[in-house]
Amino acid sequence: MKKLVITTAVFVVLLVMATSVSAAPRMTLPETEFDFGYAPQHSKISHVFWIHSDGDDTLKILKVVPG
Repeated sequence: MKKLVITTAVFVVLLVMATSVSAAPRMTLPETEFDFGYAPQHSKISHVFWIHSDGDDTLKILKVVPG
């Protein structure tokens, strides 16, 4: 009986610890490329890429390097 109580207590503690740990932020891009098709020379074109943060913590974007 004592073993069962200790085992149950350990299980409950591990369960609480596992649910209280937050997931690290992770950046996801639903769309990684975009085809503009034909674009005349010297024309201005643009497209918006949406960035999503999956996880429980805040996603910090510290540096952006255009490619």
